[in-house]
Amino acid sequence: MRGLVGKRVLVSGGSSGIGLAAARRFLQEGCRVFVGGLDVAEVEQAVRSLSSDGDVAGLACDVSEETGASRLTEAAAAELDGLDVLANNAGIARRDPFLSIRPADWDRIIAVNLRGMFLVAQAAANSMVQRGQGGVIINMSSTNGIAGEEDYSHYNASKGGVLLLTKTMAVELGPYGIRVNALCPGYIHTSLNEAIAAGIGGDQFERDYAEQRIPLRRVGVPEEVAAAYAFLASDDASFIHGTGLVIDGGQLAVM
Repeated sequence: MRGLVGKRVLVSGGSSGIGLAAARRFLQEGCRVFVGGLDVAEVEQAVRSLSSDGDVAGLACDVSEETGASRLTEAAAAELDGLDVLANNAGIARRDPFLSIRPADWDRIIAVNLRGMFLVAQAAANSMVQRGQGGVIINMSSTNGIAGEEDYSHYNASKGGVLLLTKTMAVELGPYGIRVNALCPGYIHTSLNEAIAAGIGGDQFERDYAEQRIPLRRVGVPEEVAAAYAFLASDDASFIHGTGLVIDGGQLAVM
């Protein structure tokens, strides 16, 4: 991708799944990378696994807390001597029928997926504005933020919020030269989705889901979303701003 060599990239939620794949892709593009994650051991393992690909460091924190989000962005800016790109990837999911969602589970999903997205984005944007050289912020939404899927009301609501947050950020941050977009993946095979699927049929559930709902007849892999992160951060996407890029194998095209 054009214009990525030497860029300073923060990947929140970068210690596993899509975030880990994104961190690796940015390193392969010649970027310097800082990853965040919730679990200390997982972050340390991620940094070790990524170190052969380039310059990488990391920090464990909870982005749903103001102190966690500020620690992450401040540590990344200090380690990288500034921020050019935020891959705002941290998120969680669980499967619960609407009628039985516990308020505590609702609150946690919203806290991480929407509040955490806001806190990290705001801190990174302030850093970019103060530096005065623009930047790129890519928020992680979902196809579930565009259309409702059964048993995911809390997750759907959080991801729909991310899309509107992204659009509003684009309106306000564009004058500072900061491009803001969102990614909207469909079903991607990650450890998070694997754990959810384990309770409802495992591999057979994934196969059935792909056959019934995805025109390409397969689920996606993290590297395919990582490529979209790299594209939106690159100069090849220099006039793409305020939108959500869908990566779903055609799932939303089905009536």
